[in-house]
Amino acid sequence: MEIIKQPIDSILDLHTFRPAEIKSLIPEYINECIKEGIFEIKIVHGKGTGILKAKVHSILKRLPYVVSYRNADICEGGWGVTIVNISKTHL
Repeated sequence: MEIIKQPIDSILDLHTFRPAEIKSLIPEYINECIKEGIFEIKIVHGKGTGILKAKVHSILKRLPYVVSYRNADICEGGWGVTIVNISKTHL
């Protein structure tokens, strides 16, 4: 499998990834954000049927350094985006 370098900023767009990849992708991306000093991120999962969003939320629930997550406001992308707050003390 070829490793693709993803730029680390505050937005993770899942449209370019297969659903099977997100289980490891999300924690790895959040860890890289922490290294870069980014503690609020947007995960773009799209609206669709809500299955991918449910998987994203399920993964976030299990991560000890995730303080909270919520659906984005309309101006932030609406329910096709999840806003994640990461603990600054879990470094």
